[in-house]
Amino acid sequence: MDWQNQKVVVLGGSSGIGLATVKRLAAAGASVVAVGRERARLDDALRDVGGQVTGEALDCTDRAALERFFGGLGRVDHLVITLSGGEGAGPFAELDLAALRRGFEAKFWPQLEAAQSALPTLRRDGSLTFLTAISARIANPGTAGLGAINGALESMIGTLARELAPLRVNAVSPGVVDTPWWDRFPASVKTELFRQQRETLPVRRVGQADDVAHALQFLLENAFMTGAVIECDGGLRLL
Repeated sequence: MDWQNQKVVVLGGSSGIGLATVKRLAAAGASVVAVGRERARLDDALRDVGGQVTGEALDCTDRAALERFFGGLGRVDHLVITLSGGEGAGPFAELDLAALRRGFEAKFWPQLEAAQSALPTLRRDGSLTFLTAISARIANPGTAGLGAINGALESMIGTLARELAPLRVNAVSPGVVDTPWWDRFPASVKTELFRQQRETLPVRRVGQADDVAHALQFLLENAFMTGAVIECDGGLRLL
């Protein structure tokens, strides 16, 4: 792919996997629009990113704002949606269903709202790529809620690939990745979980944001990939 002639929008581009994706695509030569909720955080994240990168502050839970944003962009070749939330985990018997609902509101619905809003702007044979999570594909106690959120997204990928063709629709399903998402937990919890992952994962390490960004870039570049969910989890699904 000649990235010099490609415009990519990355939603959730101010941190973690989204920011790593912005950096990768900018380094490849794409024109990248990185979208984040907070202007100051976005500007700080993009300060040292070279290439053709612009930042746009946007609340992706606001449908009207999404439509205004995409309506003013001109043609977009690829859309990457890395929007996420942090609620919905815990043993089912004690699971706060209101928190799970908020988890859907933070990830499932904004990803769909963004995808639908972008359709008139996306190149017909471009690509639309979602970010889910391996919780949709494993049976780890305490992750039923997270699995429901991500599984709901993954269940739509194949159907959307057929409905929206020749637009290519794919997703990447990451495992445990060292990003700011984990900052919401006590440091001791994160340290212990990461230790367990390093000892048990077949790859013997915790994932990095760029690992997942690499998988996302592959799906954008490979014009023969559609309706696929790539598991980028270090083998967590095998345990």
